[in-house]
Amino acid sequence: MNGIPGGLRTDQQPPMAIPLRHFVVGLAFLVLAVVGGTVMAVRTLPGLADLAHLHVTLLGWVVLTIMGAMTQFVPVWSGVSIHSRRLAVAQLWLVVAGLVGFAAALLAGALAWLPVVAGLILVGIWLFVYNVGRTLLSARPLDFTERHFGFALVCFAALAPLGYLLAVDFTQPVLEGTPFVRGEVLLVHATLALYGAVLSTIVGALLQLTQMFAQWEPGAVEDRLLELEELLFPGGVLVLATGRGLGVEPIARLGAAAVLVGLLAYVAVVVRGLWQATADRSPMTDRYWVVVASLVLWTVLAVPTWLTDATGYAGLFGHPDAFVVLVFGVFGFVVVGSLYHIVPFIIWLERYSDRLGFEQVPMIDDLYDDRLERADFVLTLAGFAVLTVASLVGVPTRVAVGGSVLTTLGFCLFVLNMLLTIHRHGPDGLGGVFVDAIDSAPEESDDAPVTRPSSGDGP
Repeated sequence: MNGIPGGLRTDQQPPMAIPLRHFVVGLAFLVLAVVGGTVMAVRTLPGLADLAHLHVTLLGWVVLTIMGAMTQFVPVWSGVSIHSRRLAVAQLWLVVAGLVGFAAALLAGALAWLPVVAGLILVGIWLFVYNVGRTLLSARPLDFTERHFGFALVCFAALAPLGYLLAVDFTQPVLEGTPFVRGEVLLVHATLALYGAVLSTIVGALLQLTQMFAQWEPGAVEDRLLELEELLFPGGVLVLATGRGLGVEPIARLGAAAVLVGLLAYVAVVVRGLWQATADRSPMTDRYWVVVASLVLWTVLAVPTWLTDATGYAGLFGHPDAFVVLVFGVFGFVVVGSLYHIVPFIIWLERYSDRLGFEQVPMIDDLYDDRLERADFVLTLAGFAVLTVASLVGVPTRVAVGGSVLTTLGFCLFVLNMLLTIHRHGPDGLGGVFVDAIDSAPEESDDAPVTRPSSGDGP
């Protein structure tokens, strides 16, 4: 996609350094996650390494990327200015400081520090929710994407204090004497995080991104399917979380069924969009095919687990062996595919858009190295396939380790490609990402005029 989508207000986006800073830090956590996962496949790490690795992967990579993407995407898509640039900067460093401390405390066994570092994460997440939430409130009436973002923000707001309670409960029995046990709180926290916060964001964004990169518009059939998804998926997540929190199997099973049916309706829409694409092949569409295939596989795996034991730990990721499918197949390939456009798009607007028509400038897709892009796709896809087979049917350990190595190499090539893109084309190179972005533009007033795309404008 080499042009600016019609109706998008790119003049409303925050300074370039703010979202890019989130992405670069998220890429650092991605490297830690994949390298750490490979190390853990061959040796045992100290302390609560599995829990530390899970949070580095999900909070450090996926959630930080979502925070940066929403901070940039909501103003552009909704045609409103971000509520506060200062809060957008603060949210990142609070979560980063908290996560680094959290992982270090788990690995070192210094659990007494967990309430302190988890408190930083809590404040950072709440600042993000408040800042983007205030921005979305200016964009009413909300469309499909914005409604899903709004629901994701509600889930972020709820899961953060639950996570803090779980961190405190490691050393102080704060849940003792309450109607809830730690396991039920953990299940609610994980449900809101995986399906409410992360997956709802993906559902909201992927529809628009598919339209954009496939150059396709949904028809009447797709509209009915999307209405079904909105009717079932968000409510299903809340019912599932409620059932798990109360330990009531029929309620949780009802919510699980709604989530699964809603997601299948949504997947059908995205598949039709990718199949009917009028645009040429792109890094985004290639990876989105992996995403929809992974969502279908994940749904197939989740059905027997969720419909027989929706309140059990076995269904935390939908299936006891579905972690790789959900986290890397769905979350990971969405993030990687989307960043292949978002990062060059932000840089192109900052450095080259004003020169268009006056001199020859590169297109957005020219900013990254297409050879590295193809290599990282082949490696990550091959590694993901091996890890998926290994988790579902079992293979020799050396084969699983080989899959982990392939995935690590692929993701590291992706990180290298993104960093080279920023270094070569960013106005101030890679170092400019960490220059204070607050002084680059005045703070917006709460009374700034609101303009947004009309209902007839598409991405």
